[in-house]
Amino acid sequence: MTAESRVVLDAEGMRRTLWRLAHEVVERSDERHPLLLVGIERRGSQLAGRLGTLIAQADGAVPEVWPIDTTPFRDDERRQGVAQPPAISAAGRQVVIVDDVLFTGRTARAAIDAVLAAGRPEVIRLLVLVDRGHRELPIRPDFVGKNIPTAKQDEVVVHLAEVDGVDEVLVVGHSVESAATNL
Repeated sequence: MTAESRVVLDAEGMRRTLWRLAHEVVERSDERHPLLLVGIERRGSQLAGRLGTLIAQADGAVPEVWPIDTTPFRDDERRQGVAQPPAISAAGRQVVIVDDVLFTGRTARAAIDAVLAAGRPEVIRLLVLVDRGHRELPIRPDFVGKNIPTAKQDEVVVHLAEVDGVDEVLVVGHSVESAATNL
């Protein structure tokens, strides 16, 4: 099996995409309810921090940013531990859940459960840097940085400067070589 990767977003493309997403969030926000950005650990929380800064530049209001570990709220084999209510209140807020890649929808559903455990928000929206399709649950993002058609076996890898030293999004395609090719 061989893997080929291609860059679908470079640093400049990611910067422009995040700026656009920040403006879209501001446009859909309601001043009557405070904005709370909930970043799914790990890269979603980094993206939420960046978006919070960009939203503050675009709007003047600084949204609260809250990282969340969705693992205890999952409905699959990755679930670990007992789900505890988060230490922050989501009651009455406009919540935007931020994640790097939307794939099956299971992580997004777990994040919704975690937010609801923290109180009843005014609204919950989902923002993703990349939507790659292949949903297993009826989850649709409200804000999408880039739609990337992928094969189910492909991987979408997001690198962020804060974690990886570089900003980029890669699609790693896995193909099986036929026996004839190897002769």
